Amino acid sequence: MRIRGARPDDAPGVVALRATVYPYLVRGVESTRKMIAEPPPEEAWTAFVAEVDDQVVGWVSAERIGTTSMANVGGINLLHVHPEHRRRGIGGGLLTAATDYLRPLGIRRVRATAQPEALPFARRHGYEPSREVRYSALDLDQVPALPAPPPGVRLHPIAEVDPHLLYAADVASAVDEPGDLPVDSKSYQSWQYDVWDNLGLDKTASVAAEVDGEIVAFSLVKRDGDRMWSDYTGSIPAYRGRGLARLAKTAALHRAAANGVRAAYTSNDEANAPMLAINARLGYRPVASQWTCLAELT
Repeated sequence: MRIRGARPDDAPGVVALRATVYPYLVRGVESTRKMIAEPPPEEAWTAFVAEVDDQVVGWVSAERIGTTSMANVGGINLLHVHPEHRRRGIGGGLLTAATDYLRPLGIRRVRATAQPEALPFARRHGYEPSREVRYSALDLDQVPALPAPPPGVRLHPIAEVDPHLLYAADVASAVDEPGDLPVDSKSYQSWQYDVWDNLGLDKTASVAAEVDGEIVAFSLVKRDGDRMWSDYTGSIPAYRGRGLARLAKTAALHRAAANGVRAAYTSNDEANAPMLAINARLGYRPVASQWTCLAELT
């Protein structure tokens, strides 16, 4: 076994590993390859793999979190090891590699994620569980009928909208998003990389609700084959309580289904009652949970 920096040609192995450990996550080979080859700007992002006999059996990424006003915060993301290679020190080795990368950047607080069965591992390494995140799935043959938009509201595929308007709606809707960190410092450049230019973003299925030239709600779809990820659905504060986020998400699901998507997945903080209620009305069912965990670096 050896741990090394990830390379673009690791992408197929990384995606295959993720499908084994996290079958409810959706990210394709090409978007993974681009992420490794052209890391996100402003975030000092990197990734490590563990390999055994030239096979990728472990993965972790690490970054400075650039979407929050809190200083010196980093993320260790999706540390996972193939089930057949666990309890051999691979997880600990990946965590050490990620931590050693973050410390010289001045990172003092780290957020990571853990499946429930991995919480003892997290605690042994100084991470305390913070928030539970629910993962849900939906068979697109069961999407409810699409209601007519209210007067004055128009639905558009995001391929037809100005990305700057979508960015403004994203920033406004995320300010009070439940989580460990405030999402209050997202630059357009970072958003453009993560959202607009993401190779998995389906701009014909993703939907924006517009009122008088302003995007007031939206639902983003990232796709890999016949599976999709509802990347983010939101509405700006002034237009909440009108059913527009549910309308946009329902429209996005219908557009994705018409293009051959069969299964949809999403995640929500367990404290996000409005979005959990929307998903329940759409027919999503819980399939897994994870915990965000926090640690202080000395």
